[in-house]
This record gives sequence, C-alpha cells and structure tokens, in this order.
Amino acid sequence: MAKNAIVGQSGGPTSVINASLAGVYESCKRRGAGRVYGMLHGVAGLLERRTCVLDDKLKTALDIELLKRTPSSYLGSCRYKLPDWHTAEGEAVYVQLFEILKELDIGYFFYIGGNDSMDTIGKLADYGAHIGSDIRFMGVPKTIDNDLMVTDHTPGYGSAAKYIGVVMKEIIRDATVYGTKYVTIVEIMGRNAGWLTAAAALAKAEDCEGVDMICLPEVPFNVDHFVEKVERMQKEKPSIVIAVSEGVKLEDGRYVCELADDVHAVDAFGHKALTGTARFLANTVARRLDTKTRCIELSTLQRCAGHLTSRTDITEAYQVGGAAVKAAFEGVTGQMVALKRISNSPYQCTTELHPISEVANLEKKVPLSWMNENHTQMTEDFLAYARPLIQAELTPLYIAGLPHHIYMKPQK
Repeated sequence: MAKNAIVGQSGGPTSVINASLAGVYESCKRRGAGRVYGMLHGVAGLLERRTCVLDDKLKTALDIELLKRTPSSYLGSCRYKLPDWHTAEGEAVYVQLFEILKELDIGYFFYIGGNDSMDTIGKLADYGAHIGSDIRFMGVPKTIDNDLMVTDHTPGYGSAAKYIGVVMKEIIRDATVYGTKYVTIVEIMGRNAGWLTAAAALAKAEDCEGVDMICLPEVPFNVDHFVEKVERMQKEKPSIVIAVSEGVKLEDGRYVCELADDVHAVDAFGHKALTGTARFLANTVARRLDTKTRCIELSTLQRCAGHLTSRTDITEAYQVGGAAVKAAFEGVTGQMVALKRISNSPYQCTTELHPISEVANLEKKVPLSWMNENHTQMTEDFLAYARPLIQAELTPLYIAGLPHHIYMKPQK
C-alpha cells in the first residue's frame, strides 16, 4: 500500500499560501499517495499530534477552488524553531516527531514557508538521514518578504506587491486633494529586506505621479537627513507621500522604530516585533517642520488581501507545491523548489531544485543597483522585475457581496 503524505504551513501567512497547499494535495493524490494529512499549526501542532486528514476536508473541485482563493493559512501556522538534534534534549524532540510520522505511515513530508521553515526542513532531512529514515522532506517556498535565496522570487510576493501598488496609488490620490502642506508616511512590512517597500514604486504610471521617496532597510537611515529631504521636497510640492520599510535601521544597527518608546516583543526565533516606524517619523517631521503629517501602517493587510491577489502568483504558488511532490515521489529529499525566470517579455518562469543549505537562515536583499544614486527611488530594472509578478487577477467567489472562503472549523 502507498505511503501517506503530510503537509504543513509555517510562519507568516500570505494570500496565496493555500494555492501551494492545493498543489501539494492534488499532486499527492494524482501520484498515488495514501492519505494526505495536514499539520494543524505546523510542526508545533504535529508535536502535539494535532493533524487532520485533508481527504476528508477537500472533497470537491469547488473546495480546491475556494482554497486557492482563500487568504492566510488554511491549516493554521506557527513560529516554532526546532532545536539542534545533536544534543540529548534536542534529539528527544526528533525522536518524538519521527515516532508520530511512523504512526501515520508518512513517506512524504512537505513544509510551506520561508527562511525559518526551510531551516526546519533541513534539520528534519539531516536527522532522517542520520537514522536511516526513508521519509522525503521537501520545502515549498512562501513569503511576502521575497527574501529567500536561489529563487527568482517567492510565491506570496507578487500579490503583496500588487496590493501595495494599488493602495499606494489610492493613498496618493487622497493625499493631494487639499493642496496644502501634508506629509503621508506609509509603513510597509520588511525586516531586513525591502522588496515589499520597493513595490511602492509600481504606483507610478501615466495616471499617477508615484511616491516621492522610498526608504529600504538595505540603506542606512539618518533621521536628520530624512527630515531635510522632506523639507526640500515640500518647497516644490506641498503634499508628499513616502514609503518606508518597518525595518529601516540607523547606521549603528538599531531599528528606527526603537527610537520610539513602544515595547517590542520578541518571537520564538528572536525576531523583534517591528512597528511604529511611520508613526515615529511622522511625529518627528510634524515637530520639526511646519506641516501636517499622517502615518499609515499597512500591517497584515498586505499579506491577507485575497481580493487583490495576482493570478500569476496563485498559479506559481500552485506549481511549486506540485513540483515539490514530483521531486519527493522521485526520491528527492532535503531540497526546496525554486522559481527560475526564463524571460521578462514574454514573462516565463519554471521551477528547479536547490539544497536547503543554500536557503535556510540566509536572506536575499534588494540590490542597491536597482535604486537611484540617492537611494530614494527604484530604477526601471526593478520595475521590469516586479511588473510581471502582479499581472492578472483571480476574482474571489462572492456571496452576498462578500468574498467566500473555506476555513478549518475548530475541532472538538
């Protein structure tokens, strides 16, 4: 009898992560897997034996279509860091995990996530090899941050970039109605890589003048210089709109948001919660210059706006799920599926495999060559890279005027 498969979702959700889940599930069934289990809340939930049988949840073609069009993580997520298995205490966790996988008769293990999730796949594959397990462990890329190495881009980024481009156009229209001095600072996600904030440049077109300044984490930030730039810009244009990454840092490495008095919690991976950057800068500008200011935090909206997903993004998210299954059933383990761009015009992209060691715990930054000399705007090279990723739409299924989603009902 065919071995079973199991799939989990980890880290921050995206609006297309469920398309990857659909790709894994349908490909597993086509290739003859027994049952396909879902981890409820990732590896953390698996350790508590919290699983479901996806065959019992996704029964019709409509369920799959709804899954593709439903944002966030259908199976639930977690931010759990697997310990080092070389220690006695750490190895006990792996022994427990592999016992659970054996009980479920798992032959194929898929984890959809970003940097930290690929670290999990790498550790599980290494331990599996250490004990002679025949389970295949595959990483399926996901992150709106677009900061995974070796892949041209990550599923989730295109839709988040589309949302940011759309919203920035609308904010720009709103910000200029009064013709008076006004500074609008929009805070966009991005801890150490500014791919999302760079997407604000997509707003510029024949019908939109675009944002006036873009601030990325890749460029050391100076508050005094920032205020001076704002003052100079307002002499030519009273109302300006600025896109700033939540993770912009001072030259000494501190995040700008740490200059505020806010409390910043730390997650399981030691990542400091970043918020308040736009508010701090807006307050600073208002205090130093004679101008009104407004701060806007896009926050989780940029990762869960299912009504503004990119069809390109959903298609590729589904494809990487299927490619991971194909590789696993052909005997591959300890690798991640990556997207490889063949051309921009026409846009063509395929998949390839890379060892997890080339991905886990590494970050891909925005090339500074894709910014102008002043590091305040993106160049045409970035726009040529990003524009294909936001193309087309997959409209939600609307019922009573609202998008209809599929969700995991709480288990009793």
